[in-house]
Amino acid sequence: MNTILGFLVRVVLLLAGLVFMASLLAVGLLVLALWLLRALWAKLTGQPISPWTFQVNRPATWQRFYRSPASGAPTRRDDGNVIDAEVKEIKESRPPES
Repeated sequence: MNTILGFLVRVVLLLAGLVFMASLLAVGLLVLALWLLRALWAKLTGQPISPWTFQVNRPATWQRFYRSPASGAPTRRDDGNVIDAEVKEIKESRPPES
């Protein structure tokens, strides 16, 4: 009984992997078809074919991390609400030996 159940689990996992791979392939082919249609339309209309890219404003990203504290940085927190805690050592408890 155990071997049959193990075999069924493997078959189900294999089928799930195949469905996932087929869906990735279908999405990839769909994106390729859309890009080819876009390139064809650009050729027909005489426009240059440009790739799909993400525009990243790198200077703005660096400025976000390296700006001065006075330019809209959050205010410093109030350390008056901090409560000191006493550290206690936790000793390992063992069951009584019989």
